[in-house]
Amino acid sequence: MSEQTLTVTDNRTGKSYMLPIAHGTVRAMDLRQIKTDADDFGLMTYDPALMNTASTKSAITFIDGNRGILEYRGYPVQQLAERCNFLQVAYLILVGELPGAEQLVAWTHDITHHTFVHENIKTLMQAFRYDAHPMGMFISTVAALSTFYPEANNVNDDANRLMQIKRLIAKVPTIAAYTYRHNRGLRYVYPDNDLSYTGNFLNMMFKMTETKYTPNPALERALDVLFILHADHEQNCSTNAMRAIGSSRVDPNSAMAGAAAALYGPLHGGANEKGLKMLSRIGYARNISKFIQGVKNGEGRLMGFGHRVYKNYDPRARIIKRVADDVFQVTGRNRLLDIALELERIALEDEYFISRKLYPNVDFYSGIIYQAMGLPVAMFPVMFAIPRTVGWLAQWQEMITDPEQKITRPRQIFVGHQRRDLPVRQS
Repeated sequence: MSEQTLTVTDNRTGKSYMLPIAHGTVRAMDLRQIKTDADDFGLMTYDPALMNTASTKSAITFIDGNRGILEYRGYPVQQLAERCNFLQVAYLILVGELPGAEQLVAWTHDITHHTFVHENIKTLMQAFRYDAHPMGMFISTVAALSTFYPEANNVNDDANRLMQIKRLIAKVPTIAAYTYRHNRGLRYVYPDNDLSYTGNFLNMMFKMTETKYTPNPALERALDVLFILHADHEQNCSTNAMRAIGSSRVDPNSAMAGAAAALYGPLHGGANEKGLKMLSRIGYARNISKFIQGVKNGEGRLMGFGHRVYKNYDPRARIIKRVADDVFQVTGRNRLLDIALELERIALEDEYFISRKLYPNVDFYSGIIYQAMGLPVAMFPVMFAIPRTVGWLAQWQEMITDPEQKITRPRQIFVGHQRRDLPVRQS
């Protein structure tokens, strides 16, 4: 008997079944053979919110939440954030290996020269209300790209697929910057192909009357790091949406609009907004003890702490904490950072939070940094969506080329009425 099997005895029938174990899992379809009789559909698993179900095999991102490990294609995210720029990491996530010198030049050139959007895109975006939420504009505009590139639906063609990937990675910063300018009542700024990926984004966001915008190196580098840290995070809500929608073989623009819509939610891409609001409510460091006691009494929640995956210190939070210092040297120190640092210190020494494995996550500091850079809270999920585009597209491409994957169609347990007939109508 192989050790890599699971023996299951069905106490309803007394029959035993041997199920293969691979990668620490059993296949759900192997349970279908477990039946009470020939008419039985077979055994299914019930897993609300997919808390313990692997829906795919992936070679992109590895997470060990108990040990606080995050790796892209085997490389620790800490090393990538320290030594690489965002486009290098984007190439790694999509291709599987870091680019060589010539590959990086070609990759950077291709991304840089797809940053412009059709003028009709600008017209479309200008039709939104002056105070339209940036994320709503972003989602709608990404979806609209499918009408500009109808060939994008040929998802089984490798070359065409790569072209759409490059287009989306290049254009999302432009669309994101236009949503910011729209809210501010400012003219849209064209991309500057002389600048880096993040430098150009800062240009499109903040250029005013100067002939040539020169990004601050510290802010440019901070964005590179933030984008690297947010590039992918395994099978999260929005990535699952990207894969599920893409499984119908729709074009990547439409699938990504759905993924961005999932990111829009306050439990996902809007989480750093909640953390920022919490710090604002605390107001001053002297109020922290009272706030923490309120959390213990069930009177509030400690936002930015804890994670569905990480039961240790989020490795991204350590890196962002260092980046915050560099940013504040340029922008000036934000009092919210002082509150955050003190709140973290107290919480990490308190048995109440230690026993519940509530450690700072990536959202705890990212919101403070974005606010310091002059971004309104409404822009935070858009800032998340720019780098996550790379992860979404890598996961989508992996799904498209995986022969095991089919159109996503979960089962359900029906708990409604049994069959019943309409009452006979009385004449």
